Amino acid sequence: MSTTMISAADVNKLRQITGAGMMDCKKALTEANGDFDAAIDFLRKKGQKVAANRSERDAKEGLVIAKATANGKKGVLIVLNCETDFVAKNEDYGKVADTMANVALNGNAKSLDELKALPYSGSLSIADKVIEEVGKIGEKIELSTFEWLESNKVVVYNHPGNKLATIVAFNKDNVSDEVAKDIAMQVAAMSPVALDKGDVDSKTLEREIEIGKEQARQEGKPEEMLEKIAMGKLNKFYKESTLLNQEFIKDNKKTISQYLAETDKELTVVGFKRVSLS
Repeated sequence: MSTTMISAADVNKLRQITGAGMMDCKKALTEANGDFDAAIDFLRKKGQKVAANRSERDAKEGLVIAKATANGKKGVLIVLNCETDFVAKNEDYGKVADTMANVALNGNAKSLDELKALPYSGSLSIADKVIEEVGKIGEKIELSTFEWLESNKVVVYNHPGNKLATIVAFNKDNVSDEVAKDIAMQVAAMSPVALDKGDVDSKTLEREIEIGKEQARQEGKPEEMLEKIAMGKLNKFYKESTLLNQEFIKDNKKTISQYLAETDKELTVVGFKRVSLS
């Protein structure tokens, strides 16, 4: 099929299907001799080429989206990155990210690679959709993060602007909406590194102890006192950086653990995820 045999209607149809530009669609149909499937493959390959060309670029903007199932038993969080905030604020880009979050929520993926392999629409996988978006937008697009939690009760919090989101899992299902939201917002605001003291990894502990020792050394404290002083500073770290020991942001006279106990002595948080683009 020659270029003249490709109608404007065909070009527009391909544009509606793929979202690619008019000239790109016309070129794709020309290269594919009018075959729509082959033209879509051509555009996807163009996307792959664009992705390769932009692989060294930073994709630090984007959207963070968390969703929970209607029964509150599962929560997911994804990050779809792009290069500019202009693209992140685009309505169509937001719809793509939202669809990917829904696929994550309704699918059984346990890892980012498994999520990318799931169908986005028809035979088009999420990974293929990312490549398609690269070709359409011309920026580096990357599905960089996938987190999920399952428990008796799972809640999510999306901070306005979709640059920050959290998932929190509880050990009981009769958590009030207010308490659940309070904890999800606590995680968002205070960015804990672990759930409780025993959950802090050894590398983080060693770093905090060394920092505490060096601070005390700089203050002129005797060498034999450094370990004790560092351990004291470690307790402060636990209070600031582990969720259950943090001061409740709505009432700093109580910890999160105490706040939960006031609701139900057996209620606690069993896991959380927090992802921020900033």
